Order: sequence, then structure tokens, then C-alpha cells
Amino acid sequence: MSRALRTAVLPLRQIWPRQTSGRAVQSVVHTSTTRLYSTTSSLHNTTGPSGNNSSVSALEVTHFTNLASSWWDPHGPSRLLHLMNPLRHDFIRSCQFTSAEGTVDAGESERAKYTYLDIGCGGGIFASSAARLPGTASVTAIDPTPEVIKVAKEHQRGDPLLSQKGRLNYVNCAIEDLSSHTEARDGFDFVTLFEVIEHIDKPSTFLRQALNHLKPGGWLIGSTIARHPVSYLTTKVIAEAPWPIGVVPRGTHDWDKYINPSELKGWFTKENREARARGEEDVYGTVKVEGCLYLPLVGWKFVNRSEKFGNYFFGVQKLR
Repeated sequence: MSRALRTAVLPLRQIWPRQTSGRAVQSVVHTSTTRLYSTTSSLHNTTGPSGNNSSVSALEVTHFTNLASSWWDPHGPSRLLHLMNPLRHDFIRSCQFTSAEGTVDAGESERAKYTYLDIGCGGGIFASSAARLPGTASVTAIDPTPEVIKVAKEHQRGDPLLSQKGRLNYVNCAIEDLSSHTEARDGFDFVTLFEVIEHIDKPSTFLRQALNHLKPGGWLIGSTIARHPVSYLTTKVIAEAPWPIGVVPRGTHDWDKYINPSELKGWFTKENREARARGEEDVYGTVKVEGCLYLPLVGWKFVNRSEKFGNYFFGVQKLR
């Protein structure tokens, strides 16, 4: 085996047993490998900038502060996010045309005016593109990192459409603090979490906070990465390798924080089961999942079943 191959394989051998042996988590329903519940490790209990109840990691805020100045460089560290953005809209449209009651008329969906809450918006790649859509009523975009919000607002000022009052509102806050920074409302049609939940310390708490801002009939839409040996190889060993091999800065990802599609689905199933135990109807519809891969010289493409070992989109409708 060559030295380069040994260098790539060794970390994989070191990290994989950590998943199969289980991690200490606090849950009476899920097994010890479940990621959606707060762990007992100090890393996952890190206090975020908004206090003890924050799902935000101070370490993540520091990391993204360092990336802020290059956010809108299409060839910089955020290049893959720029390339992924069209697939985000494709996946949202696929959710728009479906509901718990069945298929929605395409014309009806296109005539509607939607409100968005983009959580963890960074420099505004998705938020600004959503605000430009003719079917958008407004976009509220939040991020706990002051420097990336500053970059997002600077980019917004350069576009007259985005500068229209009420079109796009950037807020420097965590999801737990949103109500104290914005006017009260009934909820949003779409709450988006693109490449966010794998950076969150307490994903279960975070999801509940996000879903509180979703109106009945609305969709929670996100993207993240499955916790699998292949994703460790691609997102840690290769993606974070030194230039010219690597495409993101070292330390961008924490493999332990990745969430498998089965864990997401299990979490929503548990929420519905608890509702039925109270004599209530289901709160959420079926979780829609679609895997995607980055192909050099081609870009991001949806690939069937790739959600089990790499990047994937997920969507779930709030029924009531």
C-alpha cells in the first residue's frame, strides 16, 4: 500500500469504531448511535453565544468568522455552496408540488407568494437567491456570526431588488433568540437549514426551535451529510486536505456531528408517536430525502441512494 493511501485509510480505521461502538447519548427511545440527542461530551454541550440554551457552538462561530471575507468568492472556500445552490431550489420545488393531501397544482404553487426563514444563512447565498424569486413575499435570514451577516448585508446593498423594504431581512442571532429580534408572525411557509445541522451542538433542541417558526402546511427543508466511512473519506480526508486537493478549510466538518437520514426520520416518527399517545393527530408528514454527489467538472447532481453515505437533502411538511 502506498504512503498516500495509508494516510487516507488510517484515519478512517481510527474513526469508524467510534460509531459502531456507540456514543453516550441521553435518549430513552434511540440507541447510543443516535445523533439527534444531546451527547454528554463537552464538545456537544458547548455553550453558544446566546447562553446556556443555545444550540450554537462558539467554536463554529469562530470558524465561520474566519471564512466571512471570502463568502462571495465563487472560487474560494465557499465554492461548493455556490455550486450547490441550484439544487436547493430544485429540491424545494419538488416539495412545493407535493403535500400531505397529494400533488399540488403547479400553476397554483407558482402563483403563491411564500415567506422564508433561512437559518444559518452565512453570507446569504441561498437567502439572496430566494429573495429574487417572483414567488417570494419575504425572506428572513439569520446567523449567529456577526461577520458573515455583515458580509451578507454588504452584498444586499449592491442589489436594488434585494434592498426593497421587506424583501430580505438579515438578522444576527441564533434561532433561540429570533422572537426578540423580529415582529411576531404566524410562521413561515419554508424554514431552511442548508448545510447547518451538522454544525449544531444540540440538533434535537435546534430542530424543535426551527419547527416552532413553521406554519401549518409549511415545509422544513435542509441539507446535511450522512455519518458513514465514505463521508469521512470524502469530507474530511479529501475535502480538507491541503491545496490543491482540498476544497474547504481544515476543521470545516466534525464527522461526529453528521446525521444519518434514518436518524432524522426516526426523530420525526417519534414526535408523531408522542402526539398520538396524547390522543392527537400526527404533527409531521413523511420525511422526503434525496441524495446528491459532487462530481468534478460536472457539479452537484442528485444520485439515488447516495444519501446513505454522503450529502443529502431532506424535507418534511408540518401538518398542523
